[in-house]
Amino acid sequence: MPGSKLDPIDRQILAELQADGRMTNVELAKRVGISAPPCLRRVRALEEAGYIKGYHAQVDPRALDFEVQVYAMVGLVSQAEADLSAFEQRCIDWPLVRECHMLNGEVDFILKCVAPDLSTFQSFLTGELTAADNVGSVKTSLVIRGAKDEPGIPFDVLEARIAQDD
Repeated sequence: MPGSKLDPIDRQILAELQADGRMTNVELAKRVGISAPPCLRRVRALEEAGYIKGYHAQVDPRALDFEVQVYAMVGLVSQAEADLSAFEQRCIDWPLVRECHMLNGEVDFILKCVAPDLSTFQSFLTGELTAADNVGSVKTSLVIRGAKDEPGIPFDVLEARIAQDD
């Protein structure tokens, strides 16, 4: 199990930073029970090893008048690797697409899209997404409200699995 390669302090550092990536190194060190210099070395090692992919602020889209959030389920005509990669690149280039995940099953991709209003999303949907090369079908679901939006992983589940394996 990949998480078990890390010692408990590294896992606690990851959990603390996932919950609050803005805390100072001194505060982080205090929370995990080590001094600041080794804490900073550990954080840098976790970054270099790829456990920490980056830091960002969680911006409220509605506060900036992005009132529409839509999930689009996309079926492609061809699932050849070159066609899958080309579609992924298109998604990277579309600003309204905030997440793109390739799926197994009926749908090839699910996209999380945001837009300031329904007409902006409609223009994107008809002018770009459904018109894109290799797109065979698109089904959309408008988000009414969200009940949960947690980043990362549940560290309590990871710790329970590691304890079970010991």
